[in-house]
Amino acid sequence: MKTYNWGIIGCGNVTELKSGPAYQKTEGFELTAVMRRDITKAEDHAKRHHVSKFYGNADELINDSEIDAIYIATPPDSHEYYALKVAEAGKICCIEKPMAPTYKACIAINKAFKNKKLPLFVAYYRRSLPRFTQVKSWIDTHKIGKIRHIDWHLSKPANNIDLSKNYNWRTDAKIAPAGYFDDLASHGLDLFTFLLGDISQANGIATNQQGLYSAMDAVTGNWIHNSGITGSGSWNFGTENREDLVKIYGSNGKIEFSVFADQPIVLESNGNTQSMMIENPENIQLYHVENIKKQLLNQAIHPSTGETAAHTAWVMDQILKA
Repeated sequence: MKTYNWGIIGCGNVTELKSGPAYQKTEGFELTAVMRRDITKAEDHAKRHHVSKFYGNADELINDSEIDAIYIATPPDSHEYYALKVAEAGKICCIEKPMAPTYKACIAINKAFKNKKLPLFVAYYRRSLPRFTQVKSWIDTHKIGKIRHIDWHLSKPANNIDLSKNYNWRTDAKIAPAGYFDDLASHGLDLFTFLLGDISQANGIATNQQGLYSAMDAVTGNWIHNSGITGSGSWNFGTENREDLVKIYGSNGKIEFSVFADQPIVLESNGNTQSMMIENPENIQLYHVENIKKQLLNQAIHPSTGETAAHTAWVMDQILKA
């Protein structure tokens, strides 16, 4: 079996536990190089994770002849810039979510990889997690009958960085126009299209209620899937307590789960209730990365590609358009 040598651009927090080790644990993959603009931090990351090469310049990693594939794990405003360079170099790519700050940028990235006939993946890893494939199984086997509506409420208090008004790229409107909505809601909205199919219409309202940073901090949205299933969501990042609850209503029951919290998934069907706790792996992107390998070996089609991620970006653009 061919060994794919991977490089990471942007070895920050997300690569420490969530994603980086998954590339090392997947048979047939080797994490060969990491890059960070601060080369001292790149070297530190490489030594701690037993990676043989480190760079302070992305172009050097991208053009390294030993590297077959690249995972872009930088803030989203630079995803398009690096992705186009990776495509030009003729290499496989996985981009951290959200794919890019705008749908237009996602289209440009997809076009570049399509023109080069290169695989492109996006790290919406919840599509590969067993707890959510179980929810999809309940839906696909009609455990709650015909699906009518999905609703998600996500809220959390302002954190210490927010309250201090110190810089945080996640709430910088130039990088993430809707702040935590861009970072967090993208996961759920992408998951909902995986579970229920693509969305044909969406709209919403976004505002800044707290004035703590330049990005929006409160968003509400409505949408309809191609199948006719309706959806609604509310996301607020200045409440007293954290809440994260999705409800899928069907003609014969209901499914409840959390997008982020380690809680059971719950099925209510024809008067009976079933609660199931399915643990996530230590490295939460493990199944996502393993599915990349399966697609490269023509064993399966990966559920999260540039095309599916671009659709999620379009939905978010529609919610924020007004």
